[in-house]
Amino acid sequence: MSKSWYMVQTYTGYEDKIERTIRMKLDAGEIDSSVLTDVKVPKTEEVVENKSGKKITRKNKILPGYIMLEMDLPQIGWKTTCSEVRRIQGVNGFVGTDPNVRPRPITNAEAKNILRMSGDIKADKVSKINQPYAVGDKVKVISGAFASFEGDVEAIDAEKGRLHILLQIFGRSTPVDVALGEVEKLIS
Repeated sequence: MSKSWYMVQTYTGYEDKIERTIRMKLDAGEIDSSVLTDVKVPKTEEVVENKSGKKITRKNKILPGYIMLEMDLPQIGWKTTCSEVRRIQGVNGFVGTDPNVRPRPITNAEAKNILRMSGDIKADKVSKINQPYAVGDKVKVISGAFASFEGDVEAIDAEKGRLHILLQIFGRSTPVDVALGEVEKLIS
C-alpha cells in the first residue's frame, strides 16, 4: 500500500466544515488515522485592497466543491473508511467512482500541481531556472485570461514563481500577476 491523494466532491461552501468534521473523526478514532493521513481544502492567498484602502489577505478556494484526502487505502477493508467519509453531511462522494467501487486516486502530477498552487509545496527550482526573466523584459502571455497580450516585466517573485507585468489593454497600462508558465520571452 502507498499513500495517494483522493478527491471528494462536497456541497460548495461546506468544504471547511467537512474538513473540520473529518479531523474531529480522526481525533475521536472514528476514522483510522493510519488509513486517512491528511485532509486539505486547497486555497490560494491573495492580497486585496478593501474600500477604505486597507490591504487584506483573502483566501480563495482553488477547487470549490472539492476537498483532498491523503489515504493509504488497504485492498481489504477500504469500504469502512470510505463509507465513513461518505456519510458526513455535505459529502457527495469520491470523484470518478460509484459508492460500491474502490475510489481511484488522482495522479501524482495532479496532486503536486494543486499543492503547488496552494503553496503547500514549493515550486521546483528547475522550473524557475528554465526561463530566466529580468525586469524590463518584453513578454507575451500564452495562456489564461490575457492570452496573446504583450507587456513588460515589472517585478519578479521567484519564490512563488510569478511575474508582475504591465499589459497594454485598451490603450492603458494594466498591472497583471501571472505564473512563469503562462508567459514566453519575446526576442527583441
